[in-house]
Amino acid sequence: MKTLKILVTAAFFFSICIGFAQEKSAGTVNVEISNISNEKGIIMVGLYNSESTWLNKIYTGTTSEIKNGKATASFTNIPNGTYAVGIYHDEDVNGKLNMFLGMFPTEDSGASNNAPAKFGPPKWKDAKFEINGNTINQHIKL
Repeated sequence: MKTLKILVTAAFFFSICIGFAQEKSAGTVNVEISNISNEKGIIMVGLYNSESTWLNKIYTGTTSEIKNGKATASFTNIPNGTYAVGIYHDEDVNGKLNMFLGMFPTEDSGASNNAPAKFGPPKWKDAKFEINGNTINQHIKL
């Protein structure tokens, strides 16, 4: 009986330690988007976890309503690693970034760290940031 109590107590403390370890291995990304030109449509927000999938395949995503020229989004329990955020203003709510001649966006877009889009989309190296069990706040201006 004494051995059983010791095992149950050890298992309880072990599970608490695992819980604290998991909390430290995940972070949060808060995104605030400003300077939105109008309140038509929605803001599409994508979180990317590698350079090879940057702006092609999101790790996770969400949408946000526009209020007073601003929108917000949050991603929680994100594992430690390197990430970047890509956003666009989906004015016609068709689920895609509209392009002129397949190369030039006709809807406003942006990226984490306000990475510039010079002669093409923003570069991963300019948009990326690290999550190490912390909270990252990104303020993206369209």
